[in-house]
This record gives sequence, structure tokens and C-alpha cells, in this order.
Amino acid sequence: MTDRIGITANGRSIDCVFRTPEGMTAFPVVILGHGYNSTLDAFSSDMEFFAGNGIGAAAFNFCGGSLSDRSGFPTTSMTLTTEKEDLLAVYNYIISTGRADRVFLFGSSQGGMVSALAAEELGEKISGLMLQFPAFCIPDDWSRKFPGGLDIPEVYDMWGMNIGSGFIREACSMELPQAVGTYPGDVLLMHGDRDDIVSIRYSEWAQKAYKNARLEIFPGQGHGFSEPENMRMNKMCLEFIKAHCRT
Repeated sequence: MTDRIGITANGRSIDCVFRTPEGMTAFPVVILGHGYNSTLDAFSSDMEFFAGNGIGAAAFNFCGGSLSDRSGFPTTSMTLTTEKEDLLAVYNYIISTGRADRVFLFGSSQGGMVSALAAEELGEKISGLMLQFPAFCIPDDWSRKFPGGLDIPEVYDMWGMNIGSGFIREACSMELPQAVGTYPGDVLLMHGDRDDIVSIRYSEWAQKAYKNARLEIFPGQGHGFSEPENMRMNKMCLEFIKAHCRT
């Protein structure tokens, strides 16, 4: 069963799709956070896979997170913090349904960074964190573009999408080891060794930073997995979820 929901929080309306497994009243749920200038549609096949294996899946559009977003929240107002707020609002909605016996976070690229930030806040309220080439490079990338956080423009064209100075200032001021890495639960990191957008060294760093982290390397994969490797990732995530539902 698939429900399309509008979740209102922080003055924004979040477009969310909640797919539930047939014939089940309670089940584990994975919340999926998309990457920069992407949408929830990127997770269509993943949601189908999870629902077919007894796992609920909630995917949503970050407000102002892409040119396709229809929330009315401008891309120039989007920041890592507003995206974290959106994810937390989705989490609160999922909990309010009373159907989730456990909740997991899955984030891809920038959505991985945001999921990691949310995990710091949620702590043991979530049962595990799964990150696909998480963009832990964001603070370093923007600090290199604008050393010292100086001369930041009000609007910046990043890969064809305008972002605002608030996003850049927050990124430049963020210290990665203070922002993420203390979530106490288990973390599954999945990264291609040919990623030229987010170096695998950031997932290698995360493996050491988190107390309970495992890094799975996808040979020959870049910033986006092939269909067979994406299926391999889904099966890996399914096993991760099932293992944490047995405890």
C-alpha cells in the first residue's frame, strides 16, 4: 500500500510517500533521504524492494532541495539544518502512525550527511543508520571555495541550482568531527571506490569516527551505483535491518 502525505512542520509542507508491506500492521520502517537536487522518485525501486520484504519505506522531498520540489520553499533558503528539520518531521510522522516497531535512516550523498546529522539528535530512537556515499565532504568543499567563510555571495549556482549564502555559511563553519560521528548505534557505510564527487576517504574517516561502523566498498562504482550494485546494496541494507530486528 502506498500513501502520499503532506507533512507540515517549521512552516513548510513536505511531500512524503509512505509505502507499507501488505497484510502487516506493525513493521520496521526505513526513512530515505535523497541527494542534492534529487527527489523521492530516486527511491521508487528501493521502496518496492523493502515493502516486498516486510519493511515499510518512507521517502520524501527535502523542501528547497531540488529544482523539482513543489513545496514553495526556495532552493536559496535550503540549508543542511532545514533538511535535517524536514527529516525529523518525517520521523515524527512515522512514529505518530503507531505502525513502526523500529525506525532506520538511509541517506544518499547530501541526504547521507543530513541523515547523519539527524542521527546525532535522535540517538537510540533509531535502530540503525545506512549511508550511501555520504557527503561528509561538504564542509571541506565549501571551505576551499570560500576560505575563512569570506566573500560568500547571496546566491551561488551549484550545478545548475541556485543555493543561498545561508547554506554556504553553515557549511564553512561546520567542523565535521563535532557535527557527526557520535551516534551510538550501528552504521552501515556503502561507497564506490571510483567516486569523484565524494572521495571514499570520507567514509573511511566515518568508519573510524563511529563506534560501531562497517564500510562496504563497491569496486568500480562512482557517485551512483549500477542497477546490479544497487540491488546488492538493497540486499545489504535488508540484512542490516533484519539483524537489528532480531535483537
